[in-house]
Amino acid sequence: MKKYFIQTSPFIVPTTDGKLIEEHHGLATTQNKDISIAHMIAPVAWSEPFQTPEFDEYTYIISGKKQFIIEDEKIILEAGQSIKIESNTRVQYSNPFDKPCEYIAICTPAFDFKKVHRE
Repeated sequence: MKKYFIQTSPFIVPTTDGKLIEEHHGLATTQNKDISIAHMIAPVAWSEPFQTPEFDEYTYIISGKKQFIIEDEKIILEAGQSIKIESNTRVQYSNPFDKPCEYIAICTPAFDFKKVHRE
C-alpha cells in the first residue's frame, strides 16, 4: 500500500464569476475534512461578499495582487507574500487590480460551503 497520493485530477469548482478554483485536496476531491488545498486564479475586478468562515485560511500569492478587508482593515498582498486569517474573522476577498491574481489557498479544517457564512 502506498503511503502517498499524487493528485492529477483536481476538482474544478463551478463558478459564475470567472474565478478558477482547482481543489487538489479537501472535501470535494479526497473527502479530507481536516484540510483543503486549492489553486486559484481571481480575474480582474473579481470580488466575493463578506464572510465569516469557521476555518483558518492561509493564502500564498503566486502572481498579481489580492485585496483583503479583514474586519475594518484593508490589506493588499503581492506575489511572494502570504497571510493567515483565523476562523470566525469577518473578511472579504477581491481583486480590484488590472491583472489576474494567482494564489494557493489552504483551509483548516477543510473549506465547507456550509461553514463559510457569506453575507
